[in-house]
Amino acid sequence: MHRTPLALALGLALSAPATAAEPTSPDGATTLATITVTATRTERALDDVPSTVNVLDREELDRQLARDLKDLVRYEPGVSVTSSFGRFGLGGIRIRGLDGNRVRIQTDGIAVPDAFSIGSFSNANRNFVDLDTLKAVEIVRGPASALYGSDALGGVVAFVTKDPEDYLDADQDRHVGLKFGYHGDTRGLFAGATTAFAGERWSSLLAVSARKGREVENFGDDAGVGAGRTATNPQDTRGKSLLGKLVFAPDGNQRFRLTVEGNEDVTATDVLTSVNATTLSLAGEDSQTRARLSLAHEMDVIDRAFADALDWQVYRQDSETTQWTFEDRSNNTRREREFNFDQRVLGAMLTAHKGFDTGSVRHELTYGLEVARTDIRQKRDGLSINLATGAATPVVMPDVFPVRDFPVSRTTTTSLYLQDEMLFADGDFRLVPGLRVDRYELRPEADPIFIADNPGVPLSDVRETSVSPKLGAVWHFADRWSLFGGYARGFRSPPYNDVNLGFTNFAFGYTAIPNPDLRPETSDGYEAGLRYGGDALWLSLSAYQNDYEDFIESLRFVGFNDMGLIVFQSQNVDQARIRGAELKAGLDLGALADRLHGWRAHAAMSWQRGDDRVADEPLRSVDPARAVLGIGYEADAWGVELVGSFAQRKDRLAELSPGQPAFAPPGYGVLDLLVHWDFAPGATFNLGVFNLGDRKVWDWADVPGVAADSAVLDRYTRPGRHVALSLQVQW
Repeated sequence: MHRTPLALALGLALSAPATAAEPTSPDGATTLATITVTATRTERALDDVPSTVNVLDREELDRQLARDLKDLVRYEPGVSVTSSFGRFGLGGIRIRGLDGNRVRIQTDGIAVPDAFSIGSFSNANRNFVDLDTLKAVEIVRGPASALYGSDALGGVVAFVTKDPEDYLDADQDRHVGLKFGYHGDTRGLFAGATTAFAGERWSSLLAVSARKGREVENFGDDAGVGAGRTATNPQDTRGKSLLGKLVFAPDGNQRFRLTVEGNEDVTATDVLTSVNATTLSLAGEDSQTRARLSLAHEMDVIDRAFADALDWQVYRQDSETTQWTFEDRSNNTRREREFNFDQRVLGAMLTAHKGFDTGSVRHELTYGLEVARTDIRQKRDGLSINLATGAATPVVMPDVFPVRDFPVSRTTTTSLYLQDEMLFADGDFRLVPGLRVDRYELRPEADPIFIADNPGVPLSDVRETSVSPKLGAVWHFADRWSLFGGYARGFRSPPYNDVNLGFTNFAFGYTAIPNPDLRPETSDGYEAGLRYGGDALWLSLSAYQNDYEDFIESLRFVGFNDMGLIVFQSQNVDQARIRGAELKAGLDLGALADRLHGWRAHAAMSWQRGDDRVADEPLRSVDPARAVLGIGYEADAWGVELVGSFAQRKDRLAELSPGQPAFAPPGYGVLDLLVHWDFAPGATFNLGVFNLGDRKVWDWADVPGVAADSAVLDRYTRPGRHVALSLQVQW
């Protein structure tokens, strides 16, 4: 494993023990007045945005005791997080039936590294962000390539990190906070500290945290060794993170912001489910790190002909996943495998805003430029060691190590985008056209490792230009009522690992070849909705349809070559349609009657249906209908909430193979109890009791490819009743 200078610098900082407290908003409940930035790249209230957006602020994250991505979307129907049993845990975020690298995840505008997996021992996920470093999370549902380019085919999840000004104001020039917590489903502990200081022109923030835990509990009661085990495999997890910011404000209208961010997670797994007559033991040691250094400049007022406000950012981000697998075999040999996936990106972005009038129409123009260069390396290595003689060989069938499953690659993206928010009738009607042009270039490098494993296989460059238009509208047609909707084009450039996917194995008689003719995956998304925002009730109801073309299928069988080898190649084959409806609403019961002061209720529901239009069968990535219903009471210093999460039985399933039906998780309903108590000035206690009824449930996102007649279905269950708590003290 190798470390870049940036990663080494952050590694030194991360070696300190850790702790944190958070700023809180006066009201944790999301309403239509909540401000979003991600949806239009401008600060807008949700009822002025022509698409469906969810915003989770710091207070909501704390009250829901969200520690990972699964917790983050627990109460967001239509959004889920995939996971796998055994070793690798959480996967990617799924929005309206699309997941993986088809959903853009970003931190302060910078894309989180890609996911990549191959085989049984290699799986790099995108879980690179410590939620305790965030002040908000924004989720844009549906295609968003007109503003965010490739990988925003399914939507955007935007993480926004904390700033010094979140803790400081004119009357407070310093802040210190501590946070401690426990999560019962993993027997996990975490601790953090946050400090912030401000002077006349300078301010700073430093937040550090550390966490540790065990495997996620389930309802499996077979804790034996072997393929019949249903209890989770024993795990030990450790993590730490750092967020540092230094802000210089020359005057009240501009700020320079230097950010240093790092995150590291290490997991050790005893994979007891893989033990059999041949494999006597299997252990995994997995680590992933991400380090980011960025410099941003925000100018609120520049009063120039080309812009009223301007911000730019330059950044460097390094990420690395390294996974070791140790396997003791019955023939007195030991196999050691190493998987490494490394991404390094240099980028710059600029966004400008300009307001002007043409007659009675007000224009709020947003335009910008983004440039990013990413270097990607992936390698699998290993040895087979004879324990009697000590002799070692790199031949671990079917591989002769080291191998690369795609060559060392460099991608360069250059993007220009333009959006005009046009306000008619004193702002009652808002028309939002937008256009983005992306230039994508892929340059692979034929290094000795790839050439040795793929003799004579040519590599392919890619140069693609994609144009992504969008058109949205919001009409406030009556007091507190509005209609919204529009069209958005999405795309995803041909991934480097599909264009030049390559490996050849003569012993097993197969080869994978590059495909220089891959086309971008595209989507056409349509959405329409209705919103109401009153004193007591607010709601948002929408319906959508997304049509996808040219989905890329990796490792597709295409025939035999002249040497008689089976040939696989990535190809554009799939067409799909996903349609659905979503509802989100809140009710302040105190606005209806004084005796109900402090009581509130909320609801969220989603329904979606997806079809593979080539195979004429249901899409497996589409979640069943889900709903969340909650009622709570809020007093001056404390509050309590009961939340129910419900899912419909998954009733539309494609067969795993001819004659082999897939497991259909039954519907379920679980109750959670959330309590918070401000027991002293600057001190808050949060408590959550999850799955109060101790119900055995399966989430659809956790059971990919599981057969209906599987004898180990309990291994895929979610945790039973468990407690989570946190204590925050700040002054």
